[in-house]
Amino acid sequence: MALNINGVPFINGKLYDWADIVVTIAGVPVTGITGIEYKDDQDIVLKYGAGRLPVGVAKGRITCSGKLILYQEEVESLQRQSPTGRLQDLAPFDIIVNYLPDTGIVSTDKLRNCMFKNNGRNWKEGDTGQTEEIDLVMSHIEWNK
Repeated sequence: MALNINGVPFINGKLYDWADIVVTIAGVPVTGITGIEYKDDQDIVLKYGAGRLPVGVAKGRITCSGKLILYQEEVESLQRQSPTGRLQDLAPFDIIVNYLPDTGIVSTDKLRNCMFKNNGRNWKEGDTGQTEEIDLVMSHIEWNK
């Protein structure tokens, strides 16, 4: 069994790569995608009582954010689903991110109740194609479900 530099065994020596990721928007696989980012942040505060040091911790709101990087043609395909042609007017949808490595161990993250926050174009001389970065708003992320 191969070990990495920390002495942890590799699973068949294979780690995730971009080709292992399959993204679906509202149940439809997206092929015109070149990037995806998503995360959740939680308010965590120290609670103080007697003395100078904290006596506990409290957890507050969880806020999620993300972005997609799509080819313009993919963006236009999504816009055609909108009643107004604006991405921001699409009904909330789920984005499913599947990690499908050769090892056969599938991991799935679910971005729930997503909406697009912006839309635009950015062309310049010499461009042979165009990608658009679109920010996401979502209610929550189900990690590794």
